[in-house]
Amino acid sequence: MNLTYEQALKKLEDIINKLNEGSIPLDESIALYEEGIKLSEFCMKKLDNAKQKIINLNEAQNND
Repeated sequence: MNLTYEQALKKLEDIINKLNEGSIPLDESIALYEEGIKLSEFCMKKLDNAKQKIINLNEAQNND
């Protein structure tokens, strides 16, 4: 997936809104749900990576 965190989050929000409408066919709902899971996992990885970078920077600063 070649998206920024913000792009992925926006797509995830769009999917959630479509699913909440309840007017799309079941097969499309399932496909959107699967895409939403992938986007959610992508966003969580991005956040985890950012958190780890901050921890590493703080540790490096404290060791100086």
